[in-house]
Amino acid sequence: MQYVNHPIVAVKLHFMLDVRRLQVLRAVVTSGSVTAAAANLGYTPSAVSQQVAALERQAGVALLERVGRGVRPTAAGQLLTEHAAIISKHVAEAETALADLRAGRTGRLAIRYFATAGAALIPPALSRLRDEHPGVQVDLKLIDPEDPLPEVEKGLADLAIVVLPQRQPRDGVRLVHLLDDPYRAVLPKGHRLADKRILDLADLADEPWVANEWPAGLCLQTMLDACAAAGFSPNFVVESEDYATAQGFIAAGLGVSLIPRLGLGTRHPDVVVRKVHNPEPVRAIHAAVRETSLAQPALRTLIDAVKAATP
Repeated sequence: MQYVNHPIVAVKLHFMLDVRRLQVLRAVVTSGSVTAAAANLGYTPSAVSQQVAALERQAGVALLERVGRGVRPTAAGQLLTEHAAIISKHVAEAETALADLRAGRTGRLAIRYFATAGAALIPPALSRLRDEHPGVQVDLKLIDPEDPLPEVEKGLADLAIVVLPQRQPRDGVRLVHLLDDPYRAVLPKGHRLADKRILDLADLADEPWVANEWPAGLCLQTMLDACAAAGFSPNFVVESEDYATAQGFIAAGLGVSLIPRLGLGTRHPDVVVRKVHNPEPVRAIHAAVRETSLAQPALRTLIDAVKAATP
């Protein structure tokens, strides 16, 4: 109770005016009478009078005075009526902005991705997003070689393109399957196995290998797990940090490798690419999405566009 009696707190409490009652006051002032305002608002005159009386108690000053059969505002009433008009304008603007956001006409999407998904999937998806939702701003950021999933979990991004993580995402984040990206064997031209259309993965057991991901992540682990299932561990003789560089080493005859299909968008002219099986390594690519963002039409359009961009 001591805090309520503090002069600053008392002033704040004194002017915590009811917005709905302000609009009732505005209706009375603009129409010139309680009866006319009641008719316009669909209220009874008694209900309008009660709202104005309650507002006067909040304001601590009279807001209306009688003039003949009607009323007119006091100085305080005129002041609050003018502010009620401003509030009404801002509320209308807020409602319009919210409607635009819900319909996907405006807004902002924060998107995170890793390199090979960005090159193959993101550009055509963003082109469609721009056509269908031109008012939506996009915050696009490459998170490579880091895992982009934490950006979504922390609320820093609405969507991230990820390889299926080894752990379940935190509450509030949903994984939407986009595509399965199979790995292909990449060999130097003239390699002894180049004439085969499909290779058993074990055919590559005794070959020198070119590593293609640094630092090591889920994509490399998928390759290692497949090789283990085929009964061997690759003998890496060269390390590289991306698929394009790896192809250069392979073309020079330094080794072979497995590269996801999405990572082969630009092929070196001196390599050959072959399917593998027994087993065929596959990385599952998902969209990690904040569940609170799924209601945005623009985000749903983006997800559909990424799926449609699958080669």
